[in-house]
Amino acid sequence: MSIVKAKKSLGQHFLRDQNIAHKITDSLLPLTRDVLEIGPGMGVLTRHLFHNANFPVRAIDIDKESIAYLHQEFPEHQDRILYGDFLKTQLVELYDHPFSIIGNLPYNISSQIFFRIIENRDFIPQVVCMIQKEVAERISANHGNKTYGILSVFLQTFYNIEYLFTVGEKVFDPPPKVKSAVIRLTRNERQTLGCSEKLFFNVVKTGFNQRRKTLRNALRGLLPADFESEYLNKRPEQLSIEDFLLLCRSIEQSRPSHTPVN
Repeated sequence: MSIVKAKKSLGQHFLRDQNIAHKITDSLLPLTRDVLEIGPGMGVLTRHLFHNANFPVRAIDIDKESIAYLHQEFPEHQDRILYGDFLKTQLVELYDHPFSIIGNLPYNISSQIFFRIIENRDFIPQVVCMIQKEVAERISANHGNKTYGILSVFLQTFYNIEYLFTVGEKVFDPPPKVKSAVIRLTRNERQTLGCSEKLFFNVVKTGFNQRRKTLRNALRGLLPADFESEYLNKRPEQLSIEDFLLLCRSIEQSRPSHTPVN
């Protein structure tokens, strides 16, 4: 088998630069022993990971052509190269202990992958990944920034985020139309929100889905009667994560039963 044809439907852009691949894999911190690579493609990261005895790695890809290619390239590791959809895979069937994630994430589903990571945050203390530069900037943005949004809040609630470096278009096959960036997420110390997780997610999503409105208008359907807060006169991008949490706690306490929504 020669090469794998990049498939637009899967958002594939294969990294060709070995120096960048080495730089990405070297960005993994020794927080876990096991590592799961998402979307190995033609194995440019996988090769470096297999050579690093510190990180036993498994790789998962939805592209059967990639899997066949990788099985041929790494015959001694076939049992660690898995065919499957990360978004649908039951991760507890792969690991019963914490593991890190690495990958050149498919651009078209990177947000979905991050939401899946949030769902499994207690098992995933670290993520090193390459994504679109615009998405990386949005994820790492602070409140008060116009790029600050839903994914910024959700990820930063549970992870510390580092923007590591920018990657140009020409090191990929095929070259994407935009620059890429490598980021590292490490789990922070937050274990509980002090309010209903469902309410928190609803408030953040509803607020940013109408981000030009003040929260008083955007959250009208979620607020108890006669509820007041200093945050209601602000737009969502003006609130820090702690502000959102304080707002949600106040909403819960103002409900008649004072019982959090599960």
